[in-house]
Amino acid sequence: MLRRLSRYSGLVAALAIGLALSLAAIDVAEARRASGGFGSRGSRTFDTPSVTRTAPSDASPINRTMTQQNSAQPQRNVGQQQAQRPGLFGGFGRTLFGGLLLGGLFGMLLGGGFGGMMGFLGMLLQIALIVGLGMLLMRFLANRRQASAYPAGGNMQREAYAGAGGNKPGFQIPGMGSGSAATPRATKPVTQDIQLSPADLDRFEALLTEVQTAYGREDYPALRRLATPEAMSYLAEELGDNATNGVRNTVSDVKLLQGDISEAWREGPLDYATLAMRYSSIDALVDRTTGKVVDGDAVNPSETVELWTFVRKSGTDWQLSAIQSA
Repeated sequence: MLRRLSRYSGLVAALAIGLALSLAAIDVAEARRASGGFGSRGSRTFDTPSVTRTAPSDASPINRTMTQQNSAQPQRNVGQQQAQRPGLFGGFGRTLFGGLLLGGLFGMLLGGGFGGMMGFLGMLLQIALIVGLGMLLMRFLANRRQASAYPAGGNMQREAYAGAGGNKPGFQIPGMGSGSAATPRATKPVTQDIQLSPADLDRFEALLTEVQTAYGREDYPALRRLATPEAMSYLAEELGDNATNGVRNTVSDVKLLQGDISEAWREGPLDYATLAMRYSSIDALVDRTTGKVVDGDAVNPSETVELWTFVRKSGTDWQLSAIQSA
């Protein structure tokens, strides 16, 4: 049986390498488009926008953003960190065991390695023995370190808990990286729903065409005027990738077919509005030198459904802040 496996080991290895190369050759631009959205929706960046008639399913999450997500998990204290130490095959031991195990399997498949099945089983027993002795040694050293660091650990524990009913106050060990025993969590800013006027809706439709046209022309000054600095940075990144790959994304004949307001709210001095828009456009990826179509259709329009978020300060014009695929 092992001899038969060794005959086909070269074929198996070649197939594995070919599969890895195929996965690595997936188009980066397409993967980025399918991965979600970019930009910021203020405090609602990581919230799912409300569904609408135009976009009846949940939008893709925003995964390229400069907005910091508030962690819902409290900081662990030292006692919790000590209680969650890895077991026998956790941490370094798991890594060592896994590496040797995979090495043994590959060696057995390729006809060498540990000298057959019995040799492989013997190797496993040796590894188990070495790891067990290593864990006993590490526990012994850890106990010695703890004993030397806290020579009167029992008395310190009793004094700490005596604060609940005695005269001495109790204490808590601050979490790693914290400056005090308790770290207040960041609170979400208060938002207030707002109403949009027909003039706002007309402006959103115009921005859809202006942004798409400027993107297709690689008009950086126009994009800086129409989008926030953060959204502009992601658009410029995509345009830079196209230039590096020797292609250009042409966009023309943009027409809004249907649109719905998903959310509109005020957050401090800023107004936000997220709209679901279904639009048609002639969108194609062409070679920068020859003009040959690489992807898309340079003649017939295609339809797209996306959620665009716009933002403005009081007295200023709306700007593109985020785009999510639907």
